[in-house]
Amino acid sequence: MEDIKKFIDQIEPMSSSDWNLFSSKLKKKVISKKTSLLKIGEIENSLSFISNGIVRLFIPKEENDITFGFVFENEFVLGYDSFITRTPSLYQIETLTDSTLWQISFDDLQDIYSKTKTGNIIGRKMAENMFLIKSKRELSFLNKTAEERYLELFQERPKLLKYIPQKYIASYIGLTPQALSRIRKRIS
Repeated sequence: MEDIKKFIDQIEPMSSSDWNLFSSKLKKKVISKKTSLLKIGEIENSLSFISNGIVRLFIPKEENDITFGFVFENEFVLGYDSFITRTPSLYQIETLTDSTLWQISFDDLQDIYSKTKTGNIIGRKMAENMFLIKSKRELSFLNKTAEERYLELFQERPKLLKYIPQKYIASYIGLTPQALSRIRKRIS
C-alpha cells in the first residue's frame, strides 16, 4: 500500500487523516493472468491501483483485438468513461500477467471526494493526466507514421516492448503483426 501513497503524494500530498480514510477503503485483489477486470456491457465500479502486473485495454474483434492501452505497476487503471458516466463499457480490460491490485469502489471514491481536502484535487489532476495521454495518442495517429509511433513507444515505454506480446503492440500502434515485423527488421 506504500506504493499507492508514494504515487498519490507525487500528484498532491495527502494529509495523514485523508490517507487513513482513503486507505481504509482499499481492498487488495490478487488476480491470475488473462483475467477480465471489465467486460463489454459492464459498468466500471472500481478504480484499481496496480501494485504488481500489467493490464491491457482493448476492443475484442473476431480476427484481431484492437488494443488501445497498457497499464503497468504503480499506475491506476479503470474504464474511466464507464466509471464516471455509470454506463456500460464499450471495451474490455484484462490482466496480461498475474497481478496484485488495490481497488476502491465508485461509491467509496465519491465518499473520499466529499470528506477529504485533497481527494478532488487528486481526482482532477489524474483526469487531466489521462486526457493528456489520450490526446497525445490521438495526435500521434494523425501526425506520425507507424514507424514513428513504434520508435516513440520504444523510447517512452521500453518495458512495454519487453513484456507485451508483439501482436498487442502491433494493434496498439495500428498495425498488423506482420507489418510491425517488417518495421522492426528495417530499423534493427
